[in-house]
Amino acid sequence: MNQKSFSLIIIAIACLCLNIASAQNNTLTEQEKQEGWKLLFNGKDLTGWHSYLQKKSANGWKVEDESIYINEDDKTADNTDLITDEEFENFDLKLQFKTDTCANSGVMFYVHEDPKYGNTWETGPEMQIDDVVCGPDHLSKMNRMGTLYDLYPVDSEYVGASGNWYEYEIKADHGHLQLFEDGHKIVDAQMWTQNWKDLIAAVKFKDMPGFGTFHQGHIAFQGTENGKIWFRNIKIKAL
Repeated sequence: MNQKSFSLIIIAIACLCLNIASAQNNTLTEQEKQEGWKLLFNGKDLTGWHSYLQKKSANGWKVEDESIYINEDDKTADNTDLITDEEFENFDLKLQFKTDTCANSGVMFYVHEDPKYGNTWETGPEMQIDDVVCGPDHLSKMNRMGTLYDLYPVDSEYVGASGNWYEYEIKADHGHLQLFEDGHKIVDAQMWTQNWKDLIAAVKFKDMPGFGTFHQGHIAFQGTENGKIWFRNIKIKAL
């Protein structure tokens, strides 16, 4: 094989790999479909999502580069938390996210949408997203990346610097809650037990009577407290 032919083969392989990588975003494999996974984001628009207590998504939420995107630095935008139209009970949720420097956000679940609760976090526990370099909570074991915010600490993170894609997984099965960060289990808890209630009673959520009590609810993305964040490849499976 001459050098020209070899180069052409390398280019063809690179193009094929690029096309495959692109096709994988916001799509399901045949095996995933057979296993019962479904997409919560189509990569094109915010169909299936709306902002909390609003009829549609607030203007701060956009689709950029096949990702759900929000920029908290834009103070003119409405960044009210984004939630799924559907509610979920027992589920396995996977998603990828990317932040810029100092971004702070989170993924909430079992969010109960009702005007008597002014915010998503008054009912929904949160898997924290916080830049490991300079996020405001990154040094706290209770609030750093991957924690079940204020309830279950993590001792270490399996993510690196901002600007890279990482994966979160949240499995909630009849009260058994497991949180994974890039494939590593970092939290294993049992919800709705006396211990669960005691943990809530010891933190700020004690003043929110609906917090952590619902067995079914919406998935929510927190409007970032600062910085930018992207979400993609959001999929869920009923358990």
